[in-house]
Amino acid sequence: MDFDGTYHLNATPTEVWQALNSEDILARSIPGCDRVEKQEDGSFVASVILRIGPIKARFHGTVRIEEISPLQQYLLEGEGKGGVAGFARGEARLDLLPEDTGTRLTYHVQARIGGKIAQLGNRMLQSTVQKLSDTFFQNLTAALEQETTDIATEAQT
Repeated sequence: MDFDGTYHLNATPTEVWQALNSEDILARSIPGCDRVEKQEDGSFVASVILRIGPIKARFHGTVRIEEISPLQQYLLEGEGKGGVAGFARGEARLDLLPEDTGTRLTYHVQARIGGKIAQLGNRMLQSTVQKLSDTFFQNLTAALEQETTDIATEAQT
């Protein structure tokens, strides 16, 4: 399955890049996430509870960052397992482009899905992925705005 998307973020590419590499901000941004830990090798491990159609499961996953062009793009390679619910493996290319009022983030995901979640059908999976992506970027935007507010408040004191 392939998924594509574009989002505009009201932050500089540097701020977006830092957020996408922050355990704290990722944990606040990933829907259903209860744990994100950055490993010594730069990869991340995470635990997420998701509902995909009628299936609700805890997924444990790892994500490695490859082909890094700082502040511009990278490739994420990951795998998540949800027990009997199934699994997902894939890669996502993220590109950050500066714009007048912030940053345009585009992504392209290629994923392989198996288990019970794969039986739900393409339309339901596409809809769920779109909803999860939108929620992630809404949460990321809120986290970036909170970081900016916190920095401005600290600078005033």
